[in-house]
Amino acid sequence: MSKEFQVTFDARDPKALSTFWRDVLGYVHPGPPGVDLPEGSDPLAAWDEFLEKNNVPVERRNAASAIEDPEGKRPRVFFQQVPEDKVAKNRVHLDVRTAPGLQGDERMAALEAEHDRLVALGAKRLRREEPAPPLSFGFIVMADPEGNEFCLD
Repeated sequence: MSKEFQVTFDARDPKALSTFWRDVLGYVHPGPPGVDLPEGSDPLAAWDEFLEKNNVPVERRNAASAIEDPEGKRPRVFFQQVPEDKVAKNRVHLDVRTAPGLQGDERMAALEAEHDRLVALGAKRLRREEPAPPLSFGFIVMADPEGNEFCLD
């Protein structure tokens, strides 16, 4: 039997990093436990109210954040605050599947268009790998605002 899993990022600023990845993946921030959020309300504002109401110290209110697939099909992504900055290359990274099924110039154009959108969100381009069939159809290596590498694939 397969298992459910979540992907966890260590982060200096979980709220900001979760917001970046929310926008990259088309995910949503869930509301606090036991809180019914009216349609169109801001889940992050609801979390601020929830943490204050529950007397969570101000310095602990950005200790964690999470995002979820609005359709409930893909893994939850969790962000936990750590005191240190990222110091080495990731051993695991996300491949953001931007151009599945596309090849050649059409694929690379789709990757470049998504690259531009993500740079506007705060990502940084690290390098572009040109297509080298049959083993690689090309991809772009990027870093999120805290330096975690990921690929546009």
